[in-house]
Amino acid sequence: MSNGSIIEIVGDLKVIRFSRPEIRSPLSISVLEDLHAAVDAIGADSAVAGLIFTGMGDVFASGADLREIAGVTAETAREFALRGQTLMSKVSELHCPTVAAVNGFCFGGALDLALACTRRIASPNALFAHPGATLGIITGWGGTQRLPRLIGEAAAIEIFFTGRRVTAAEALGLGLVDSVSTEPLAAAIRSIKDGKL
Repeated sequence: MSNGSIIEIVGDLKVIRFSRPEIRSPLSISVLEDLHAAVDAIGADSAVAGLIFTGMGDVFASGADLREIAGVTAETAREFALRGQTLMSKVSELHCPTVAAVNGFCFGGALDLALACTRRIASPNALFAHPGATLGIITGWGGTQRLPRLIGEAAAIEIFFTGRRVTAAEALGLGLVDSVSTEPLAAAIRSIKDGKL
């Protein structure tokens, strides 16, 4: 892969690492296209026992590239939304367990991706947000359905409408994440290897 993400192989597991923390690893159109191809390949390979998403430094990933959002028109909005929606659906429907090992900032579309996974494991310094309301937009990548199902409608609406940042500890209390670990990637690998999903 290129364009800001790297595939690593850990035995029969695949790890997709978002690798541009200096710009908060946006899920740009080119990154989404790479992710579609990677998830399709994993879906076609029954030997893959699990897929883990993680980031680098203090950044998991952020959402759509704001410069690309600025270029969306009424004619292209549906295609733009579907590109993310279909990826999240593919992730949620994979034959193997999926884990978001959230090592830091997890905003917007990246939170939608984490919500599409089987489990979410956060580092103590992880932060979660859907800041779209502060920009006059809202996610079109499935988070508006998945987040209320996971943490309840009232808590989800508050997160969407305020755009505030949720700490790892609060996320654990809400049920947004399944556990907190100082080494989320190692914990994610263990959870799949131990069959705890």
